[in-house]
Parts: sequence; C-alpha cells; structure tokens
Amino acid sequence: MIMMLSGTSDARQLALAIRDAGHDVFATVVTEHAAEQMAHVGLHAHVGRLTAYEMVQLIQQHGVIAIVDASHPFAEEASRQAMRAAEEANVPYIRYERKESVITYDRVTFVDSYEAAAQYAANKKGVVMLTTGSKTLPIFAHVLLPLPDVRLIARMLPRKDNMELCERLRFPQENIIAMQGPFTKQLDIALMQHFGVTLLVTKESGRVGFVDEKIAAAQELGIETVVIRRPKLSYPVVYHEFSDVIRALEEMKKKGEK
Repeated sequence: MIMMLSGTSDARQLALAIRDAGHDVFATVVTEHAAEQMAHVGLHAHVGRLTAYEMVQLIQQHGVIAIVDASHPFAEEASRQAMRAAEEANVPYIRYERKESVITYDRVTFVDSYEAAAQYAANKKGVVMLTTGSKTLPIFAHVLLPLPDVRLIARMLPRKDNMELCERLRFPQENIIAMQGPFTKQLDIALMQHFGVTLLVTKESGRVGFVDEKIAAAQELGIETVVIRRPKLSYPVVYHEFSDVIRALEEMKKKGEK
C-alpha cells in the first residue's frame, strides 16, 4: 500500500497513475471536498490534517510500504510531518513537487514570506488583489485592512469556513471573490479590470497552480506583481515527473521482493 499526501489536482492525477501502475493507494486530504474528488475517481481518502504520530498509526494499520508526499508546495508543515513519520516508521519517503514557473515579467518582485508581501503592499498602497488562499488572509488583513489608502481584494474557495473567517476579520464582503479555480488568463484579466487592481500578490505554486495565467494577465494590464517564493525544505528525494515517482516505487517493490 502506498500512502499519498494529496491536495492538488496534479496530485490526484499522480495517485491515479500510481494505481494504474499496479500499486494500492490511499490518500490523505485536508477537506471533505478533496475526499469527494478522490472518491469520484475510485480512490479512498483519509480526511484531516495529520501529525507524524497519526501518520505512523495509519502506516502500520494499512501496511504502507512508502509515503509519496504530493502536498501543495506551500504545505510545508504537512511535508515535515510526513518526513518525520517515514523516518519513525522506517518506510521510504518520496517527494513529488510540480515544477516552478519560469517568470520573466519585469514588474515582478520576489519575497520570502507572506509578512514581507503584506508590508510591500502596504508601502505600495492602491488596490491589492490577494490570491494566496484563505489560510494567509489574517496576515494581510491585519496589515492592510486598517490602511485608508489600500483596498484589499481576496480570492478564495467558496467554503463556509472561509466566509466565517472573513466575518471574524471584518473583511468587507464586496472585496471577496469566492470562486473555485482553475482560472483562465481571460477571467483573471476581467477580475483585475473589474476591481481596478494595481498590485497582484500571489505565490509560486507552479505551472499547475495557474501562476502563469495570473502573471500573464497582470503583465497584459501592466499591473505590478509580488510573488512569494516557495519554502525551502531539505527533502531526502524530490521528483518533478510522474514517471520518476512510479519508477522509484517499482525499484522499491523489486528490492522488497528479493
């Protein structure tokens, strides 16, 4: 059995590819919606954030022979817990991570944290469009909402807990875009024009995270962009292609059969 940390559309496709290669797979996901998407393609998923201890229990319960960590590039705590669990349970750990986007737009500023991005936006002022997800919203809301010369537009998934978070933060409802992606360049352009965006804040999630479309839209409109770099973790092994992950699993299987 392969245990897979999932949380993105390409992770779901990887899980299917691993299953089609002849391996039993069960996934861990954070939301019920993600679990439903897994179930739709015939994959079982455990719902909820897991500690290393809880992962070890699942590894022992299901007879897991390897962990494939295909969590989001910014879900660094999930990756830390998975690496610790693999070490404690003495099973191989494989990191799959989508390739980084090649960003050539000259009006892009790179920063290393959400806090740095929020401060940059505070200095720039204007209409700031935030596309970093609801988890980081309090950081930006704390810095930017009190400023009279900043309008903060936040795009997030249309979930009840996200709307409750906005209510707690006293986030103006007219500044909320509650939509499920993926977003095309044309839609991004329309949204930016509608709100009169002067600064886009995004994170380097990779090609499948539709960073390219957002930045292409901003570039076409001449909108300055702030990109938050990925966290840097010391993974024991990282692959960027499905075929490499499957090849590594096949090698593990052969070693186990000897």
